[in-house]
Amino acid sequence: MDQLQNEKSPAKKPARAKKLKGLRAQDPYLAREQQRYENPLPSREFILQVLEQSGAPMTAHDLAQQLGILVEEDVAFERRLQAMGREGQLLINRIGALCLPEKVDLIPGRVQGHPDGFGFLVPDDGSADLFLGPKEMDKVLHGDRVLARRIGVDRRGRPEGAIAEVLQHVNVRLVGRLHAERGVFFVTAEDKRISRDIQVAAGDCGVAKPGQVVMIEMLTQPSRYSPPVARVTEVLGNYDDPGMEIEIALRKHKLPHEFSAEAQALAEKMPKKVRKSDWKPENGVERIDLRDMPLVTIDGETAKDFDDAVYAEKSGKGWRLVVAIADVSHYVRPDDALDLTAIERGNSIYFPRRVIPMLPEQISNGLCSLNPDVERLCMVCDMKVSAKGAIKGYKFYPAVMLSKARFTYTKVWDILQKPDGELAQQYTHQVGHLQTLYALFQAFAAARAERGAIDFETTETEMRFDDKGKISEIVPVVRNDAHKLIEECMLAANVCAADLLLKKEHPGLYRVHEGPSPEKLKNLREYLKTVGLSLGGEDDPSASDYAALLNSFKDRLDAPLLQTMLLRSLSQAVYSPDNAGHFGLSYEAYAHFTSPIRRYPDLLVHRSIKAILAGKKYKPATKWEALGVQCSMTERRADEASRDVQNWLKCYFMQDKVGEEFEGSISAVTGFGMFVLLDKVFVEGLVHVSELGTDYFHYDEKRRELKGEHSGKVYRLTDRVKVKVARVDLETSKIDFVLVLDSQDASNAPRQGRSNASKGNAQRPPRANSQSRAGERSVAKKPASGTMATRTPAATPTAAKPAAKPAARRRRRSPT
Repeated sequence: MDQLQNEKSPAKKPARAKKLKGLRAQDPYLAREQQRYENPLPSREFILQVLEQSGAPMTAHDLAQQLGILVEEDVAFERRLQAMGREGQLLINRIGALCLPEKVDLIPGRVQGHPDGFGFLVPDDGSADLFLGPKEMDKVLHGDRVLARRIGVDRRGRPEGAIAEVLQHVNVRLVGRLHAERGVFFVTAEDKRISRDIQVAAGDCGVAKPGQVVMIEMLTQPSRYSPPVARVTEVLGNYDDPGMEIEIALRKHKLPHEFSAEAQALAEKMPKKVRKSDWKPENGVERIDLRDMPLVTIDGETAKDFDDAVYAEKSGKGWRLVVAIADVSHYVRPDDALDLTAIERGNSIYFPRRVIPMLPEQISNGLCSLNPDVERLCMVCDMKVSAKGAIKGYKFYPAVMLSKARFTYTKVWDILQKPDGELAQQYTHQVGHLQTLYALFQAFAAARAERGAIDFETTETEMRFDDKGKISEIVPVVRNDAHKLIEECMLAANVCAADLLLKKEHPGLYRVHEGPSPEKLKNLREYLKTVGLSLGGEDDPSASDYAALLNSFKDRLDAPLLQTMLLRSLSQAVYSPDNAGHFGLSYEAYAHFTSPIRRYPDLLVHRSIKAILAGKKYKPATKWEALGVQCSMTERRADEASRDVQNWLKCYFMQDKVGEEFEGSISAVTGFGMFVLLDKVFVEGLVHVSELGTDYFHYDEKRRELKGEHSGKVYRLTDRVKVKVARVDLETSKIDFVLVLDSQDASNAPRQGRSNASKGNAQRPPRANSQSRAGERSVAKKPASGTMATRTPAATPTAAKPAAKPAARRRRRSPT
C-alpha cells in the first residue's frame, strides 16, 4: 500500500529500473518485491536488517543514502518508512531518527479500553498483555496503535505498561450521545471502551440537542494534558426512537451500510431475468438445463433471499442428491464495484426486523434469489449417496433451474408428519420428493453420529415485536427435522466443495475449526477429574471423543454444566486458505459453498470451482491469506453488532419489570458475581458478589463456582436460583439482579438496592464470543429478517458479560 502512488506514476521508468547494484542488490526479498512492483523499493525486512546491522539509530536521509535511494524515489521511500512506523516496525524518535522498537525496549500493539477507564495493550507478537492505568489511557482511545514500555506489575500481579509513543489514532468518526452541563457540551461514545468524554464547542453542535444520538468528527485527539475535541456532523435522533439501536450499532462497529453509487448503478443495470446470452458456455463450460427437475427451496417464514434449492431421488440402494446454489459469481465479477463492496461487507447482517445485505436487493432478493416459477442461474453439486449416508461421488456444473415451490420449515414438517393432511393435499406433487429427502436426511444423520460429529443441545429463541419496534415477548423456538434436513444437504455440498479444491490443488478459503488448545484441554481434563469423568484421545482428542463424552453424561443432573465446560474448551472457526479440517463437524476438509448471496467466502469458492471446471486457476487481486483474515473479521464484527442490538432490546424489554421476581439458572460465574438466565423471558443479568450474603465468597476458576468462606454456600453453573430485577441500564445495556433468598439464607442477606452492581469490576471484557456451537447449523440458513432468532447453548452466557482476565493473552473464538 505504501507504494500505491508510485505504481500509478507515469509510464516513464526511472533509471533504477535497470539492474540494481550496491547494497540494494543484496536484498534477500528483491525477487518478491520485483514481482509486486514495477519499480521496487528495498523490502521492509531489508530496511530492518540494515538498521539492525548499523547498531545505532539512523536518520531517514542517512538510510536513503546507504540504500542508494534515488531522488525520484524519495516520496515513495518516505511513505514506506511512515507505514512501518504506523505498524510499529520502526520508531521515529523526537529528533527524527529511525529506531528499532525492540532496541529501546518498546512493544508495539493496539490499545483495548475498558469502561472503567483503564485498558490493556494487546501486543502484535501475541505476548502477554500490558495493563494500562487510567493516566496512560488519558493519552489514547480504544483501538489506537502505540508503542509501550513494560514498567513492572500492578497490584494484581499483571504486567503493566506505559505508553511511549502513539503510532496511530484510529478514531476519526464516532457515534454517541450529546450532553450539556453548565453550558459545557460533551459526547459520551456508544462504544463504552472509549470512557473519556469528548468535548464539543457550543458552536460545533449544529442543530443537535442534549440527549440526542449524534455522529461526531474528531478535531483534536486526546493527550495527557488535553481532552479529545470533536464537532457534530450528523443528528441520528432520540435514544429511544424505533430502530435507533440498529443505527447506533452500524456506526459503533463501523459497518458499511450504504452502497456506493458505483455499486448501486451496476446493480440497477443488471437484467431482471435470465437472458439467452446467459446460457452461453463460460470458458468452454456448458450450462445444464435443470428447469424440469422438481427443485424446491426450504427456508424460514420471513426469508427473502433464497440461495439454495434441493432435490433427491432414489438411485439403487442409495440416493442422488442435487443441491443447486444461486450463481452469484455470474453477475458479480472480480474487482467490479459490487465485488469490492462485497469484500468490504463480508457477509449480510441480520438484525431484528432489518437486514444489511452483502449485495444490493436487486441481486440478493431479485436476480439471484431462487424464487419459485422463474428461471435462475445456479451452480450445482450433484451427489451420489450410499444407503448409509456416505458420499460416493459428486460433480459440479453450472445450470439453469426453475424452482417448483417455496417451502417453509413449518410447512415441510407438517407435510412429513401428516402425509394425508390438508397441506399435503395442497402439495400433492411434492409429497413424494419431500419424503425421499427425509429418508436421505435420516441416513445422513446416522452417518453424522457414526463419524462422531459434536452436537450440543441448544435453546433457540425468537424476539417478537410490537408496532413501535420493541420486543413484546421472547419465545423459545423448537428446531424440527425440516431444519436439520436442509442443514445436512448443505453440509454435504460444502464437504464436496472442499474435497474438490484439495484434489485439484486449487487455492480457496476453507472453513477451519481446530481442536482445543493444550491449555484449554488441560483445564478441561482437570475439571472432568473432579466430577469423575474423563475425555479420550489423550493429548489429541477427536470430535468423536467429545461426542462419546457428551453421550456418557446426557442423563446426569449436571449435564448442562458439563456441556458448557466442553463447549468452552473449543476454538473459534475461521476462514483460511490452509486446510486444517473442521474439528466440530469431524470433517477432514470443509468449505462454505452454499450461501454466496450473503457470504463472501462462498462467492470465492464458486469462482475457484468454475476455474477448476474450465481448467484454469482463479487468482484474486487480494492474497488468499488476507481474504481469510478479512472474512473472519467481518463475521465477528457482524456477530458483535447483532449481540449489541439484542442486548439493548432486552434491556428495553425489562425496563418495566424492575422489582419483579423470576426463576432462572446460573449461566456464568466470575470473580465479581454470577450471571443468571431467566426462565420464560430468556434474559440475562448479573448478581454481584456483594449481593450473595454477609460472607467472603471466593471464585474457583477450575470448578466455575463461588464458595462462601464461612457458610460453605456454593453457587455454580446451572444452579437454580430466584432473583428480583433490581436495575436496568439502557446506557450500558446491563441488567442487575438480587437474589431472593429462602428463610434459611435470609439472615445472611446483604442490604438491597445496590445502584450499579458491576461498578468496581477491574476485569477485562472478552474480545469475542466464546459461546457457540461446534456444529454448523447456521451454514444452511440465515436468520429470519422479520424476527431475531438467537441460539444459545444450554446454560451458557452471552459474550457481552465480562470475564476474568489472566495475564497471558487469551483469544476467544466461536467454533462454527
